[in-house]
Amino acid sequence: MTEIAFHFNAPDKLAYACRLLRKAVASGAKVVVTGDEASLQALDTLLWTFAPLEFVPHCRADSPMEQRMVSPIVLTSQLASDQSLPHHQVLLNLGDVVMPGYEHFERTIEVVTLEEQDRQHARQRWKHYADRGYAITRHDLKLKESA
Repeated sequence: MTEIAFHFNAPDKLAYACRLLRKAVASGAKVVVTGDEASLQALDTLLWTFAPLEFVPHCRADSPMEQRMVSPIVLTSQLASDQSLPHHQVLLNLGDVVMPGYEHFERTIEVVTLEEQDRQHARQRWKHYADRGYAITRHDLKLKESA
């Protein structure tokens, strides 16, 4: 069964995603990132620029298969059933809704900001997972900052 984790109280969703993806790549994890096109475009740019001396290798789902196979991070706006993703280890959802197809991944991570609308969407996603019997891990980023 897919492991579900919510990372709450992120001050900036995309900046947090960059740090999370950098850590994932360093540990050898393979991640598919989903969200709306505008967020994915902004994340694509940030992954090139957020740290002056670092590049977090990534590609888009419409990149050539050879590139998707060697990239530890793939950005896509949807998980179409006919889409051939090279890996199904971790799904990082930056969107407002549960991404159909999440159950094909070993882990799903949901990032939630301090904004009330984002928190409302997160509550709906949490309920979706809980109603289906998934055990949910909660990471409060505010508590980590103060520790």
